[in-house]
Formats: sequence, C-alpha cells, structure tokens
Amino acid sequence: MTPDVVLVGCGDLGGDVGQRLAARGHAVLALRRRAELVPQPLRGLSVDLTREQPDLPPLDLAYLVVALTARPRTEENYRATYVEGMTRALDALAASGQVPRRAVLVSSTGVFGDLDPAVLADESTTPRPADGPARMLLEAERVFSDRVPGGTVLRLSGLYGHGSTRLVDQVRAGTVTDPNRWTNRIHRDDAAAAVVHLLTRDTPPEPLYVGTDDEPALLGDVAAHLAAQMGAPAPPSADAALGHGKRFTNARLRASGWAPSFPTYREGYAGLSA
Repeated sequence: MTPDVVLVGCGDLGGDVGQRLAARGHAVLALRRRAELVPQPLRGLSVDLTREQPDLPPLDLAYLVVALTARPRTEENYRATYVEGMTRALDALAASGQVPRRAVLVSSTGVFGDLDPAVLADESTTPRPADGPARMLLEAERVFSDRVPGGTVLRLSGLYGHGSTRLVDQVRAGTVTDPNRWTNRIHRDDAAAAVVHLLTRDTPPEPLYVGTDDEPALLGDVAAHLAAQMGAPAPPSADAALGHGKRFTNARLRASGWAPSFPTYREGYAGLSA
C-alpha cells in the first residue's frame, strides 16, 4: 500500500500519532535515524535529517506530521534538527511533487519566553524566545508556514505520561523546588489525539493552536497531590500570591472539537505514582 502519511520524526509522540492514523486505515511512512525503532505497523525509513535529504519512496500524500526531537538542548542541535532537518524533508517532498492536504508541525510553548502569569496566554500572544533552542523552534515554525501553505503549528506545553516519572521521582526524593512556579502540561495521549484531530477534522484547522490541558497549576499544588497519593512527605506549600511563570489556555483547540481525556494533572497522574 502506497504511504499516504509521512511522519518527519518518529519518537514517542510521533509514533503514537502514526499508530492512531494507521488504525484509521492509513499507510504511514516514518522518517527516523534508525528505522528498526519505528513501531509496527508503520513503515520506517532510516535517515539522518541533520546530514542528508531522504530518498522517498512513491507516495500518495494526504497528511504530513513534523514531530522532531533534538538532544541535547542546544541552539546548534535545534537548528540542525528543526530548521535544517525539516527543510531537507520538505525539499524531498517538493522534489517528488507531493503536497499534503493537511500538515501539522509539533512545536512548543517554549517559544513564548517569559510572560505575565496574570494573563492567560493564547495564540494571539507574541512569542519572545528566551534562549537559542526556542529561537530555532520559532524559526522552524516560520519555515514550515512559508513552505507548507495551509499547515498548522501546534505549540504543546509539557508532555507527560506513558512512564514519564520525573516529577513523581522528585516528589518521592523530596527535591521539588520553586513551588510557586506556574506549570502547564498535556498528557501524551491527548497531544497525539490533538494532532490527529487537526489532520482529520471536517473543516480546515487554524494556522496555530496551543495544546495544553484545562488547568495551569502551581508546581507545589501538583507535588502535594502526588505526595498525598504516595504517602510521601509533603513538599513546600504553594502560594498563589507569589506565583510566577506562564499560564496557557486551550480555548481555541477545545473550540475546534478536541477534548482532553486527562483534563488536569489529577486525572493524568492517577495511578502513575504507584
């Protein structure tokens, strides 16, 4: 079956998206450095996009998803992966005459930089990247928007779930600091569902969405909830009057018809601490 979906990047989130699309009957081609790590039933193509343009097989392209990851988190790695690597993939698609009907670039709310927590930030908020990696993400968004007419950028807040226990481990070890920092998160299942929703909804999506759950939360409140679940010592208490950091709203994404299965950290972390 000729692939009609191309995943540029197939880490944990990209693999989830690809498997959801495959379950809908699509044939998915996933670009990854090591094709043997691409989950079934996706078809993997080994390519290092930071160094080479992929040699694509025949396609009948309907959907394009760009879900890259870069490690470590440096400006150089983000430029090589998100800007130059994505550009090589888009060049390969253009050379093959393929234009997707729908396309989504997975980006990050990190592009916003420092914001006033008194205001819920949304798609109209001006990005002011605070470091090199965030600047490269914003540049990748610009390249994507220029190269993929009608494409959609999805800026995700912090991903968690599926065995990601970083915060749980910190609570257990009593190493949670900065309890008054506002945090925003989205469960990986909800993030993958959002990508598929934007690709497959009946009406064309907007050019930009913020992907986050329903409730920004002070880190201390989240940590206290987990500590109570685990019977761990209570972390430092949060004080909303001292809150700092960013708060986001998912109003546009919800209005499009998407709804999170894990609307807050309470549902998302249920059972995770066991």
